[in-house]
Amino acid sequence: MATYALGDIQGCYSALRRLLDVCAFNPATDRLWFVGDLVNRGPESLQVLRFVQSLGEAATVVLGNHDLYLLMLHAGLKPRNSRDNLNDILTAPDRDELLRWLARRPLLHVEGQHVMVHAGLLPQWTVAKAQELAEEVQSVLAGKNAQKFLLRLMGNRPDYWENKLKGWGRLRVIVNAFTRMRFCTPSGHMLMRAKGPPSDSPKGALPWFSLPVPTPREHTIVCGHWSALGLYRAPGIIALDTGYIWGGPLTALRLEDGEVFQVRGE
Repeated sequence: MATYALGDIQGCYSALRRLLDVCAFNPATDRLWFVGDLVNRGPESLQVLRFVQSLGEAATVVLGNHDLYLLMLHAGLKPRNSRDNLNDILTAPDRDELLRWLARRPLLHVEGQHVMVHAGLLPQWTVAKAQELAEEVQSVLAGKNAQKFLLRLMGNRPDYWENKLKGWGRLRVIVNAFTRMRFCTPSGHMLMRAKGPPSDSPKGALPWFSLPVPTPREHTIVCGHWSALGLYRAPGIIALDTGYIWGGPLTALRLEDGEVFQVRGE
């Protein structure tokens, strides 16, 4: 049995299947960890969603910002721009089933010594605290206020975690940290508009994983989201978004031994 963690798929079904062939993935014995952003940008979001759902317990998925955006569109949000590529899902006959399944995916998955999340963890959070907050959001997504929540989710404020936060702002900052964060100030303020590589860190900010944490973490965080960072491995972090949609490779990493597998565009 092997567990393969995969970088952002973003609607690139053909590339995903080629990568699984390279990995020699066996759905009967192996498992796949998807770091979020299954959909959007690429041309085959519907095929990706159907395939990953069909894998059942062989696939573990955390929500990314593009996955949440799809749920927001379904809830009634107006599309952002012409680059969005989600209409095939929104008009599919099995749309409701697929999106119910997607909405039940967690924001965080903890197993053994690994933590999987789309973007990252704020330095103020222990893994236990992050689990608690992820479950708080998940309960809203699965509840009667899901549509209200999704229509109030977009925005960059608050940009700093405080335990006293309440309401939609509290949920928004949790989701932004898990699914959108790249850079933070030493005080833990998220800089949402900064998207470049770590070498272009805004003044006074650092990559979220470079900030000191009050309580040392024993887990390795497996994430995606940051294509300008690329494949990045350091103590405590494995980042797997290598920007296939922008011309880079699509990447998988076998958690048991760290071996990397990649495919490029045909």
